[in-house]
Amino acid sequence: MVKTIFYLKSDKENKHGENPIFCKINYRKTSTTLSTGKWISKKRWQSTNHLRNVLKLKKEKTIQVVLNQISNDIENAYIELSSKKNINITASEIKALLKGELKTNPEVTFYEVYIFHKNYFDKKVKFKERSRATQQKYNRAAELFLKFIKLKYKKADIPITDITNPMVYEFESFLRYESKYKGKIGIDNNSAVKYIQRLSTIFNHGVKRELIHKNPLRNYDGKIVTKDAVYLTDAELRAIEQKEFSTFRLSRIKDIFLFSCYTGYAPIEVVNLKEENLVKDNEGTLWIDTNRMKTGVKSNVPLLPRAQRIIEKYSGFNGNYLIPTLTSQKMNEYLKEIADLCGIKKNLTHYVARHTFATTVTLGNGLSIETVSSMMGHTNLKMTQHYAKILDKNVKKDMSKLTEKFS
Repeated sequence: MVKTIFYLKSDKENKHGENPIFCKINYRKTSTTLSTGKWISKKRWQSTNHLRNVLKLKKEKTIQVVLNQISNDIENAYIELSSKKNINITASEIKALLKGELKTNPEVTFYEVYIFHKNYFDKKVKFKERSRATQQKYNRAAELFLKFIKLKYKKADIPITDITNPMVYEFESFLRYESKYKGKIGIDNNSAVKYIQRLSTIFNHGVKRELIHKNPLRNYDGKIVTKDAVYLTDAELRAIEQKEFSTFRLSRIKDIFLFSCYTGYAPIEVVNLKEENLVKDNEGTLWIDTNRMKTGVKSNVPLLPRAQRIIEKYSGFNGNYLIPTLTSQKMNEYLKEIADLCGIKKNLTHYVARHTFATTVTLGNGLSIETVSSMMGHTNLKMTQHYAKILDKNVKKDMSKLTEKFS
């Protein structure tokens, strides 16, 4: 418990021969002192047993009331601090609260906002509303920011109100030119912007839930630089289809990749497809019926014969899942091997399959951009137009008609 001791400061004396009364606050192994603002002679202080005896003088009675009030205030401050979280109770904290210098509601820190969002996102992942891969991206963004403030500001955490615009752009610079990952220093513009955008999403969630008042990244204006998506041409797609591999490992990777090429599903959706996602319409056409985990938008795709053959090949291989599953890291590692064996010079990843579906398989064969956008589960046509722009053969086809007209 907190202890209060009143004493005279004998090294000070006023013109009336009185000494100031001070208060010493003791709590556990901490202590501090504060002035009561009252004065009394050493003789009267001793003869009244430090004002504990029955008093007759009005002035001394007044001082006694003040000291009792201070003692009560100290006890109440201790009780108030005991009820607060994240307050390290010391004698100095109790004194600060008495003087109005202590914030009993500590400022919310970055880590607290991040954990608040993480707990919310964990539930979405648990009920398969969002993917674990996306969750890991948020975790990585928070990890990088904590590493940044530790390196630059020598702090393990930071109050949200201390995150300024200059700090945000300093963090962007840190990501671009100083951060380290697997021996590589710095990351490209798009990756840096995406990390900061994920932090902004975390802060926006804190604002919506009234954990914080405003998003400290609201003025950040970093832009994603649009790059041409990597996709396979008809010839490259045929090269993989016709290639026979001697190992089951590479044959399985080939089939998973081709399945994505003919359905357009991203890696996270492919590994979650089950038999119940296969539906047959009134005309007997098989569809894959699902929602995109990333956007929650319906993404229904008619099952092309080549994709259906892959499903039939692995029927019962992995319970009621449509095709074998594999981590993205292993998948991409083996795809590089397949690219080498097939003479493909592009950086082959699982996402190249989705891009191939959007370009070579669908738009390249005359499907409308609206139809492709629907199958891809895009939230707007602009996302699909990115693929349409890179199809030179469609431009050539349309321009041939115009050339013929003007001949």
